[in-house]
Amino acid sequence: MFKKLISTGLLLALCFVLMSHNTIKPKRIIFFGDSITQAGVQGEGYINLLKKELDPTQFELIGAGIGGNKVYDLYLRLEDDVLSKKPDVVVIYVGINDVWHKLGAKTGTDYDKFLKFYEAIIAKIKANGAQVILCTPSVIGEKYDGTNEVDADLDKYAQGIRDLAQKSKAPLCDLRKAFLDYENAQNTSNLDQGILTTDKVHLNLTGNKLVAQTLKPFF
Repeated sequence: MFKKLISTGLLLALCFVLMSHNTIKPKRIIFFGDSITQAGVQGEGYINLLKKELDPTQFELIGAGIGGNKVYDLYLRLEDDVLSKKPDVVVIYVGINDVWHKLGAKTGTDYDKFLKFYEAIIAKIKANGAQVILCTPSVIGEKYDGTNEVDADLDKYAQGIRDLAQKSKAPLCDLRKAFLDYENAQNTSNLDQGILTTDKVHLNLTGNKLVAQTLKPFF
């Protein structure tokens, strides 16, 4: 009887070990960016909206956004805020401040420097075995006719990211195009804010929904 109990106990222990090894961990996705991504985990932010749409047993979504960040800031905190968490996928959404901050304080990022740091971030993420998804920057001003102050510059940086995605064979989430398409269809009064943003840059609920909707097919 005693031997039978021991055998049963060992069998149960073995089953437990096998079950624990067969448990599939959810895919860890880190969203890496600036204040738009920082707000993505607050209230009805785009990351929280995605959490409602995606199965939590299959996906773990983590925000790693800091307000005011540019591509250089992301490069500096890549190890501590992203790679140390061992992600399966990293979504990069940066570029707004690199262009926007050329105005006023003139602390933006030159185009060539922007691409070099961005490419270095991609290389480091891939070297750590994670997939990377690139996002083009959305808007700085919502006028659909190309008359926002930095439209030409933002388009240039967005195209640079498209080129990097092709070069690195990384999936591209073209938020710039998604936003422009939406503005063309819905911003009939050609307003510079209030359609997808609260202040020309930061997203309102509709803007967060658009980002979540555009990103969802990648997961």
